[in-house]
Amino acid sequence: MIRVLLADDEAMIRAGVRAILGTCESIEVVAEAADGRESVELALKHRPDVCLLDIRMPRLDGLQAAAELHKVAPDTAVAMLTTFSEDEYIASALGSGAAGFLLKSGNPRELIAGVQAVAEGGAYLSPSIARRVISHLGAGQLGKQATARARVEELTAREREVLALVGAGLSNAEIAGRLHVVEGTVKAYVSQVLARLGFKNRVQAAILAYEAGLVGEE
Repeated sequence: MIRVLLADDEAMIRAGVRAILGTCESIEVVAEAADGRESVELALKHRPDVCLLDIRMPRLDGLQAAAELHKVAPDTAVAMLTTFSEDEYIASALGSGAAGFLLKSGNPRELIAGVQAVAEGGAYLSPSIARRVISHLGAGQLGKQATARARVEELTAREREVLALVGAGLSNAEIAGRLHVVEGTVKAYVSQVLARLGFKNRVQAAILAYEAGLVGEE
């Protein structure tokens, strides 16, 4: 069972998201918060697997809440609920420790898939946001590739292999199956890669893997 904390200052949005998540038997909404500060307090109380945070909230916005959650509840994955007008916040949210970006206007199946992905240690971007991110990356790809490749060369061959699979969007369980190792070994490798690269989350690592041209080599 994936335990979810939902934070949005609009009660109607919370009700809609809760209803969608309720259609999946493996997901349970354990708490709701009306602002960012309350989301952090409830996360410490309920220890959910995933926090779904609206970006614009009173007292503490979603970006600030994500950064605080990354420090005080590192085992809780964070996914942002966003709208088209807010995708300029993507870079900031990546730095705050978010592992997913879900559109409120997206397909309900994307919401469920996103929660499942980040709960399993993966990363998830709604397709339309992913296209924007890739477009921005592609615009400066040639200039960034040399720097990115130099960074990944500091990793061992196995660490680069794991990084490539993270970049391809695979969860820890899927990487374990691909590499024929136990999931705990993969988790250790991922943590090691993030530490060596100085990253807070898998989304940042996935972007580096893309910039370095590792995605597709796995």
